[in-house]
Amino acid sequence: MCFATDIIHGGHIAIIRKARRLGKLIIGVLSDEAVASYKRFPLLPAVERMRLFENIAGVSRVVEQRTLSYRENLEKYYPDIVVHGDDWCTGFQKPIRDEVVSILESYGGKLVEFPYSRDEKYKELQRRERAELAMPDIRRGRLKRVLDTKGLVTVMEAHDGLTGLIVENTVVHENGGAHQFDAMWVSSLCDSTAKGKPDIELVDMTSRFRTIDDIMEVTTKPIIFDGDTGGLTEHFVYTVRTLERMGVSMIIIEDKTGLKKNSLFGTEVVQMQDSIENFSAKIRAGKKAQRTKEFMICARIESLILERGMEDALTRAFAFAEAGADAIMIHSRKKDPSEIQEFIEKFRAKDSTTPIVLVPTSFNSVTEEEWKARGANIIIYANQLMRAEVPAMQKAAETILKNHRAEECDAMLMPFKEIIRLIPEE
Repeated sequence: MCFATDIIHGGHIAIIRKARRLGKLIIGVLSDEAVASYKRFPLLPAVERMRLFENIAGVSRVVEQRTLSYRENLEKYYPDIVVHGDDWCTGFQKPIRDEVVSILESYGGKLVEFPYSRDEKYKELQRRERAELAMPDIRRGRLKRVLDTKGLVTVMEAHDGLTGLIVENTVVHENGGAHQFDAMWVSSLCDSTAKGKPDIELVDMTSRFRTIDDIMEVTTKPIIFDGDTGGLTEHFVYTVRTLERMGVSMIIIEDKTGLKKNSLFGTEVVQMQDSIENFSAKIRAGKKAQRTKEFMICARIESLILERGMEDALTRAFAFAEAGADAIMIHSRKKDPSEIQEFIEKFRAKDSTTPIVLVPTSFNSVTEEEWKARGANIIIYANQLMRAEVPAMQKAAETILKNHRAEECDAMLMPFKEIIRLIPEE
């Protein structure tokens, strides 16, 4: 049998009792990465979940199952019987079931399925698990856990509660597995744009914290916050403490000073880069101010954006890591990813552990798997939802204006009852 659960309830015990009557019972416990890929990041790490099952009467052995696919363990242990609930006969798990049946047939094994328990009290337990994941102390530390578990974290921007729900709930099922975003990015660009304001740090922190509150109220995934320049060091330490208390996992600050100009403008506008000494001091002050080990400060380097060269970018990266930065973000406006790839290669030659963060808005042709192989750790899709919604809304508005009615517009719209389903019942 295989399990992904954090909480063992009566339904699990009932099916375990049925299974152990069939023979010597081996339980496979899904790895943290496997659970996070299709469900949600587990409250308990795999080693703790394995211990739960080891202490259940009638369980002969507990082993790790690294993927949703059973193939590795079936070919390792050759069980006579695989036991499962009948909930995987349809839906995204059906290819996994088909693979299990095929492997069992190859050596004479068989599949035994029992009715899946749909008791309302077990659904309530799932809702309570979700509520736990949303709590600040649990949410804050999950980014580090996902990084340690997967090595690569994918992040999508959210600028209000609804976009947060889209990031939270969007899952793509393929080949019997699933893929979803690991965390959310709350950017100053999209937050400002959603409010109709320029991206010059005009929207104050009180307003930006309210955006975080709106998102956190309806979601559970870790949040990375765009802190722009971080402001004055004396102010930055309070921002760190506030975000940490709220349950945010990471703040990213860029090594620029003065009136903030969006990096998309590059050298087209005057942008001042902070000195290594001043920015390092800001990082050290932020790290000293935080009260937990989970919160992370990432240093964003603008050298390539401002065309100051690779050596300047690397010098800053090593200095900021030495100052205590938990991660380094390197940015570029070029579509050609070669300078980002060169930076990663040279940085990794001296520093193999500090996470590297990328925002591949311009250099968007490289896949997540390729970036991971090169040594990147966090991929942020920084503004795609905002860029998707504006043309869609403009087209709907123009269609109504042209036709003097809404009928022609309906085909391009989602029914409101579908949107309402995204919103949690509680």
